[in-house]
Formats: sequence, structure tokens, C-alpha cells
Amino acid sequence: MNISRCEQRVLHALAQGGQINHIRDTKGTIVAVDCMTRDGFRLVDGTIELFKRLKRRRLIASRGGAPYRITRLGLEAVRAQLDNR
Repeated sequence: MNISRCEQRVLHALAQGGQINHIRDTKGTIVAVDCMTRDGFRLVDGTIELFKRLKRRRLIASRGGAPYRITRLGLEAVRAQLDNR
């Protein structure tokens, strides 16, 4: 699967335990998203357009209104990266 650099960065953060918090309007549509790492930092790359692409490709999913997390398909699509801590 062809994944851009920004998508790869967000998926890698989600694979390490991060989540995407979403905000809905009164009609129920998602209007804003915040991509958070497992340490609580916000990723600048986590935009609403990127969120829609990941959701359309079924690389992320939400269950029961919880924050969005990476799916099995997303784990298979993400490339391994070193974690420079």
C-alpha cells in the first residue's frame, strides 16, 4: 500500500499506543481531530484531511465512541522505524 510520509508518521505514533481524539458537531459529523502520542504530546501532522484518508483506507477505527486507534490492517501497512528516545 502506498502511504505518504505524514500518514506513516501518524500510524507509527498510533502503533506505539497513541490515539486520535475527535470532536463532533451537533449533527454528528467529525469537525476536528487531535492526534496524541502515548506520552500525551500532540502531533502537528494529524489533520482532518489525513484522518479522513486513514479512515477511508480502514487503517484506523473507533469502537463504541472511543478515540480512534490503529487497526490490524494499519499495523501491517506501517513500516518499522527506530524510536530515538
